Amino acid sequence: MISTNDMRPGQTLELSGDLFTIVNYQHVKPGKGQAFVKTKLKNVKSGAVTDRTFRADEKVNLAVLDKREMQYLYEDDAGLVFMDNETYEQLHVDPGLLGESRRFLSDGTTCLVPTFEGTPVGAELPLALELEVTETEPGNKGDRVSGALKSATVETGAVVQVPLFIEQGQKIKVDTRSGTYMSRA
Repeated sequence: MISTNDMRPGQTLELSGDLFTIVNYQHVKPGKGQAFVKTKLKNVKSGAVTDRTFRADEKVNLAVLDKREMQYLYEDDAGLVFMDNETYEQLHVDPGLLGESRRFLSDGTTCLVPTFEGTPVGAELPLALELEVTETEPGNKGDRVSGALKSATVETGAVVQVPLFIEQGQKIKVDTRSGTYMSRA
């Protein structure tokens, strides 16, 4: 149990049987009345974001997540299979818990897998991954408009918007949170 005054973004709370990660936190002290805490919470399983207000100094349950570095191996009927880098134990993760970042997951990618009471509650990919461009149109010489982009398919099958100078076979850095091109690798 922690006080709402001690909450910080990134912490995970257990509220009414569900896990919520604190996205935004604001302590409000109005001129009249009691202070309160406004939070924006993201449901760990569904990804839905909700606003919730707590009284100042109210006690809430802090969920203790065990985050382990694991390597993605393959996908089967039970879900995505990850292997613990220390114990070599294999763990199945529901593909829905990864959201949009799943499209950048390739064999051998090292991820942080948080578990709550032995059950995986997601997988966090690295912020940037180096991926090879497998298919893209050639950039035409007259198409040099400032900031012009074209579609490129990377080795995982995801489609990313890249600048015109990127060619097939080149490696690029992709931001896994937004799915955008960052730079050449």
